[in-house]
Amino acid sequence: MLDRTRVVNQTSITHFVLVGLTSHRRTQIALFVAILIAYLITLLGNLMVILLVQLDSRLHTPMYFFLSNLSFLEMCFVSNILPQMLAHLLAGNGRILFNCCIAQMYFGGILVCTEGMLLGAMAYDRYIAICCPLVYVTVMSKGRCLILAAISWFCGFLFPGIYTHYILHLSFCGSNIINHFFCSLHMVLRLGCGDIHLIEVFISVVTVIVVLIPLCVILVSYGLIIISIVHMSSGAGRSKAFSTCSSHLVVVTMFYGSLLGLYLKPRSGADSSYDKHVAVFYVMITPLLNPVIYTLRNKDVHAAVAKVLRRGFAEQNS
Repeated sequence: MLDRTRVVNQTSITHFVLVGLTSHRRTQIALFVAILIAYLITLLGNLMVILLVQLDSRLHTPMYFFLSNLSFLEMCFVSNILPQMLAHLLAGNGRILFNCCIAQMYFGGILVCTEGMLLGAMAYDRYIAICCPLVYVTVMSKGRCLILAAISWFCGFLFPGIYTHYILHLSFCGSNIINHFFCSLHMVLRLGCGDIHLIEVFISVVTVIVVLIPLCVILVSYGLIIISIVHMSSGAGRSKAFSTCSSHLVVVTMFYGSLLGLYLKPRSGADSSYDKHVAVFYVMITPLLNPVIYTLRNKDVHAAVAKVLRRGFAEQNS
């Protein structure tokens, strides 16, 4: 049972204040317009991918099943952060209630953890498709894909739930100012005045499970894929294999590049703005570019778009 002093400290902070990217009013308005446009394009781009996968039977494959999961995840991720950020930019005030901040942190953790696991599953899918094509249909059956996706989402919900429960019982005292544009886990922990050693150890373990293990799966998978491609006798086969992997590799590089840049840097103090500058990339740029990366040179998606457009014109003319 919590003692009286701890309860007073814990409930003394009813809200946090997010510093945001800038305090200059004209810059805030300009950022509001730019981020609103980027948010809408991100939603439309990822929604288009999901709809195309559902509408075209040729895209009912494991690769596009995982891609539609990833697109749905990106829509949830930007919707967890950007509407609140837009409201703060428009109002010129970064005030956010304690419970809303913790909820944003929790759902953000879910989506980051799930994305890492999904990218690992997608790399495994590409490995089986290129290195073991004869057993691909059997190994990557619909049931196996559902299991991999379910594990990814289950881990995503499980681990953030544990550390969020701890943070809800953590004492907060002193400053309630967060030098960020959303409620980041590490930024919130810095404001705790209790012993956070245990939760830091747990977060490190979670990082290994949901970030480093999928990264190892990705590295091993692509290492084996490269070896397999090098031994291909057909130049057309090598080109096709590279084209099917290049989009995923770019997305993996952006995702893990930003995370490694954020979490493996030396801590320079609680008032550093480095975290939020790196966060701009994986919160806004990566979800915006993912649909473009996966569809720009993808002939299957181009064919699906053409098919949908032809169907639409036929219905209009009938």
